[in-house]
Amino acid sequence: MTGQHQPLFYDTLAEWWPLFSPPDHYDEEAADILSRLAPHAGTGIATMLELGCGGGSLASHFKPYFTLTLTDRSPSMLAVSQAVNPECEHIVGDMRTLRLDRRFDVVLVHDAIMYATTPDDVRATIATAAEHCRAAGTVIVLPDYVRETFTPGTDHGGEDAKDGRGFRYLEWHWDPDPNDDTYIVDYAFLMREASGEVSVVHDRHVEGLFARARWLEWFAECGLTATSAIDQWGRDVFVARPMKGE
Repeated sequence: MTGQHQPLFYDTLAEWWPLFSPPDHYDEEAADILSRLAPHAGTGIATMLELGCGGGSLASHFKPYFTLTLTDRSPSMLAVSQAVNPECEHIVGDMRTLRLDRRFDVVLVHDAIMYATTPDDVRATIATAAEHCRAAGTVIVLPDYVRETFTPGTDHGGEDAKDGRGFRYLEWHWDPDPNDDTYIVDYAFLMREASGEVSVVHDRHVEGLFARARWLEWFAECGLTATSAIDQWGRDVFVARPMKGE
């Protein structure tokens, strides 16, 4: 994150997000997260803050269970989320520095944490989460990879819209230097307008990659007791709670 440009997909290409990662792609993952958030989930009055909500596709599944405050540093992505989640509060803010002077039952950081590419970025984000978590609350952080689980590979997908537009992508994640704290995700996007015109864009994302033990140390430094469990997709899910009361 430090010193990096904003990836095109979160800025000038944000309008295509619903065809890349729509809400129905998150059904199973949302259910898994909810199962880890008892007793907060299900009350209907519990509060959740999401840091780096992106287009709001994941958050859309939590609306029956939480009052949501959704934040992202990209106004373009927040606009996408507002269309999906018009009843939710949306705030432009960087997950490293955001301060709302409020506490929440749950603070969630999904894969936006991958753009914390230095130890200072990760610690600052966890500190933000801790600052906004109630004494009896929960912080949950879900990186795509930790150092121990990373393997290079590819993915692909995309959707069509009712208006004739279409979107397809190829994702290629690889690590040019296993001795540093980042890896690269290269995307090839093919975007078809309703007119039938197709454009092709390459978008490079630099993402953070840290050992599990370092993550647990950073939670402790921020006053949180954290555990890690591997979910059904092979990813670490960090669930943390404050060591001390408010």
